[in-house]
Amino acid sequence: MLSSVQKSDFEKDGYLVVENVVDQHAVLDPIRLEYAALLDTLYEGWRKQGLVAAALETAGFEDKLLAAYRAGCDWFQPMDISLPADRIEADTPMHFGQAVFNLVTAPALLDLVEDLIGPEITSNPIQHVRIKPPADQLQGDEVRAHITATDWHQDRGVTLEEADNTNMVTVWVAVSDATLDNGCLQVIPRAHHDGMKPHCPKTQTAIADGFIDETAARPLPVKSGGVVIFHPLTPHASRINTTDGFRWSFDLRYNVTGQPTGRAHFPSFVARSKAVPQDVVTSHLVWKQLWEQARDQLASRPHVNIHRWSAGSPACA
Repeated sequence: MLSSVQKSDFEKDGYLVVENVVDQHAVLDPIRLEYAALLDTLYEGWRKQGLVAAALETAGFEDKLLAAYRAGCDWFQPMDISLPADRIEADTPMHFGQAVFNLVTAPALLDLVEDLIGPEITSNPIQHVRIKPPADQLQGDEVRAHITATDWHQDRGVTLEEADNTNMVTVWVAVSDATLDNGCLQVIPRAHHDGMKPHCPKTQTAIADGFIDETAARPLPVKSGGVVIFHPLTPHASRINTTDGFRWSFDLRYNVTGQPTGRAHFPSFVARSKAVPQDVVTSHLVWKQLWEQARDQLASRPHVNIHRWSAGSPACA
C-alpha cells in the first residue's frame, strides 16, 4: 500500500520508486526458471539449424543470450509478452507462461496500482520484457529499444489517440538490479504537468527535439524486486548499459477497466475488480489463448499501424 506522502509525490513528480515490492522466491525466481527453460528450447532449435554451437553444460542464461545475439538469433520476440508492432504472422512467437502471469497479477503490484487508479484494474496489452545486453557487445546498427538505450518518450505518446484520456499507469519491474551503469530508467520530474509532447519517428518513436530539458533528467536506480511507477505523460528513457552483464526488467501497464487501452487490436484482461469479481482472469492459459486468438486474427488482416506521428509534421522538421 502507498502512503499519503507517496501518492502526493506521484501526483507532483509523475513517478514513484518503490523498493521490495515483488517477492524474489515466490515471483521472480519462477520467472528466471521459466525463461531459462524457454531459452534452452530456443537454443537447441538454433543448434539443430547450425546457427549456434552446442551450449556448454556450465553456460548460464546470460551466456546463451549473448551467444545467440552474436549469432543473429532473435530471442527477444519469442520471450516477449506481446506481439510486435510490425507485421504479424500466424507463427509469430511470443511467451505467456504461468510465472509471468503471476507477476502481471501479483497482489503486491495490483495494490500499488489500485492506490493510484482505483480497484477496477485492466492489464493493458502494451507490455514487454526488457533484457538488455552490454552495450559493447551490440552490433553497430542496433536500434531496437529492447536491446539498446531507449529514446525519450511519453507512454501516452506511443499509444493511439483512443487512449488519450485513459486513466493509466506504467509499472516497470526490476528483475535484476537496475543501476546507473547498466541502463536504469531516467525521467524528467514534473514534466507530466505540461501535457503531451509532439513525438517523431526517429530511431524509435521519440519526443521531438527541443521539447524537453534533458539536463533535468533524474536517473532512477532500483534493486531487483523494486518498481518504478510513472504517469503516462512523464517523459522517460533508459540509459545505456555499460556493464558486462544484462539488465532485465518488465514494462507493464494498467488502466481503469472499460477505458480504451490504446491497442484495441491487442487483448487486455481484467486483473482486479471489486464491482464485478467474476470478470477477473485467473488463469494464464486464458491469457495465452487471448493472445493466440489475436495473432490468428491479425495475421489475416492488413497491418495495423500503432504510430500516430508523422515525420512530416512541423515539430519533426
